[in-house]
Amino acid sequence: MYQTVKGTYDVLPDQYEKRKRLKDLFKDVIECYGYRLMETPVFEYAGVFQKENDTSDMVTKEMYTFSPNEKDVLTLRPEGTAGVIRSVVQNKLYGNNELPLKLGYIGEMFRHERPQKGRQRQFTQCGIENIGDKSPIIDAEIIALAYNFIDMAGLENVKVLINTLGDNESRVAYTKALKEYFTPLKDQLCFDCQNRLEKNPLRILDCKVDHELDIIKNAPKMSDYLTDSAKAYFEKVKAYLDACGIPYIVDDKLVRGLDYYTDTVFELVSTSENAGAQSTVLAGGRYDNLVKEMGGPELSGIGFACGLERLTMMVEEENEMTNLDLPCDFYIIDMSKGSDYAFKVSEVLRRNLFNVDLNVYDRSMKAQFKSADRRNAKNIIIIGEDEVNNSSLTIKNSETKEQVTIKFEELDAYLESLGE
Repeated sequence: MYQTVKGTYDVLPDQYEKRKRLKDLFKDVIECYGYRLMETPVFEYAGVFQKENDTSDMVTKEMYTFSPNEKDVLTLRPEGTAGVIRSVVQNKLYGNNELPLKLGYIGEMFRHERPQKGRQRQFTQCGIENIGDKSPIIDAEIIALAYNFIDMAGLENVKVLINTLGDNESRVAYTKALKEYFTPLKDQLCFDCQNRLEKNPLRILDCKVDHELDIIKNAPKMSDYLTDSAKAYFEKVKAYLDACGIPYIVDDKLVRGLDYYTDTVFELVSTSENAGAQSTVLAGGRYDNLVKEMGGPELSGIGFACGLERLTMMVEEENEMTNLDLPCDFYIIDMSKGSDYAFKVSEVLRRNLFNVDLNVYDRSMKAQFKSADRRNAKNIIIIGEDEVNNSSLTIKNSETKEQVTIKFEELDAYLESLGE
């Protein structure tokens, strides 16, 4: 018997409805902030994701990269931001639209990592990118959007972690300080961090292996190497968050998992006991150089991404999300003994975008009423031989218990009256 590939999963109907509810909520929330959804291909040229001296685990260990011919090297997308930026540059969206660009996406991503609770090799990300201007108020607005989305999704035990990685001048000074600090301690670092020491020592602070070591905890802090302008920028971000009542904690070890971030970075983390090691719900930050690296102009950007599987799991654990059947608008009890009339009625209803359940089994009326009750049907249509002979139908409202009999040709008018 065939099984799903390790790190993949089937989304069964009940789970699909729960995920759909969160996708719809995400779309509604970002639209309130002026964002529009877009889609990029599931695979791109590898260079879209592989940047020079990138030491992130995603790039060095987790990407699904393949060559369909001797010329091309392709990668299944491991995250959403790079593909969106590639599309912005390729289609010159910055020249055809008012800035900042406000773009959102919902799509499948792929990373070859160890599958565990809330983390799979194929997963769905919801994310946004704000591209154009660089401003503390935009940073705060993005964090507020993220916080509101997670709050409206039903997660209560969440904290907001923020930090600044500083401007380019700050990062140069901090990188030098980290190299000087870690070089004498190199032998105490894991193999990956020994390589990171030369290419990007900032990544050492985000190491999953060494993060509990005292030498990591005692490492120099970014806040000591910020330029005055970088400090002022971050203070304004915090002031805007304070103004709109978004609770946050400054975490000076927060550097994020990708190398292109600058200035403001943030994570929303679950404090629930059930979250375990996979406590990050949503994460993002600002990137100053990515658009230019992709061949575009000097435009700054900021965004975030949220793993839908992990969010669904956490919402279920906190709120005991019940199984979500689609609401049944009409349940048709067919006692006409083989007539096609009930089917004809059901198709009229469905063409008017009503959810319809048509009994297709030879069962008693009592059994069919029970089925209608289990489906929480709002209305029940009863069709027997009299209704077939008279081209009529009897409709019973399950809540008010009111019952009417109408002619088939009156059905469209009746349906219109329901929306009034």
